[in-house]
Amino acid sequence: MHKDVKQETQVSISKKKDFYPINPSLKSYLGQYSRDVQLPVQYSDLTHYAHSIPLIDQNGNDTLWETVYFSQLDMQEIYPGLSMIYAMLKANGDISVMEHLYVDRVDYCSFGNSNPFRVKIVNNFNDNYDYFYVKIADASRIYGLELEHILSPNRITYLTDRNTLIEEHIAGIPGDQFISQHLHAHNANQTRIAKEFVKFNERCFVKLLGDMRAYNFVIDITPDFDAMQYRIRGIDFDQQCYEGKKNLYLPQFFRENLPFVELCMKYMTAETVFQYQREERALIANRIKTSRYRLKDLIDVMVKDHISPDKKVTQLKQELSQHYQNKLFLKCQTMGEIVKTSLRIVLEKTRKA
Repeated sequence: MHKDVKQETQVSISKKKDFYPINPSLKSYLGQYSRDVQLPVQYSDLTHYAHSIPLIDQNGNDTLWETVYFSQLDMQEIYPGLSMIYAMLKANGDISVMEHLYVDRVDYCSFGNSNPFRVKIVNNFNDNYDYFYVKIADASRIYGLELEHILSPNRITYLTDRNTLIEEHIAGIPGDQFISQHLHAHNANQTRIAKEFVKFNERCFVKLLGDMRAYNFVIDITPDFDAMQYRIRGIDFDQQCYEGKKNLYLPQFFRENLPFVELCMKYMTAETVFQYQREERALIANRIKTSRYRLKDLIDVMVKDHISPDKKVTQLKQELSQHYQNKLFLKCQTMGEIVKTSLRIVLEKTRKA
């Protein structure tokens, strides 16, 4: 873990994040890589629901989501469009799959910044179901999705159209549930969990993905021949290079993640942590090289975009300059330039290693 600030230091984020529109350059990029399409349903269409009821989980707890209901006329227009969106998201628009799908439920969440709708799609043949999300398109969130797709071990599927963003559902156990139900289970490999948290911590810091508190990431568990494998995946990219405090990009400093930090302190030495950090940075460097043309196209757009208040840009570049002991950050004028400098440092350090 990063040791320059005591573990007890806690961080807090802005109460409400501003939304930043998709500018023409970003829209062109999204079109070039098949992310920008014409959608049959927009986010604004879903806001016209007639009424809603709280969504309660199987244990009787309020989920903070509401199930929304539309008038019969609106439902006849919206539901087939949502099925079409799922076909576009999962089957490249093959409408033949729509014959077997139906919309079972649409939920709405007023908690947080994005106020998403979650659509439950069910297969008529076997009752198998899946979800996707309809959100307000936000440039900083889209940059986060793209950087995750390019620089992490995870592929991300999403679509945009004007002010609407469609995101696939990322399967996994929410971090807060994992802590309470799985972290200390008898078959949990806590050393591997600690290792994955170190690597996740490093990925977030390099990409400058913020606010990775336990309920903003999931843990994907894969049974291996001798033990469980774990991967932590971010599911909320709302705070991609938006805040000014450096520690907001390090999951280790959030109170909600303290159980993971304690595992790292219990099972790892400083040398082991450093080894995993170097491994993760080497992997990121390899992904930069492999996807260098797409990444360059993205960064060329990002460095010219305004996706955070100037005072936050100034604070972050100063804190990162001090952290890395590198004055290159002080020349940055935008968050995109700061991300570009962070990735440049990764490449330079891996070349020297």
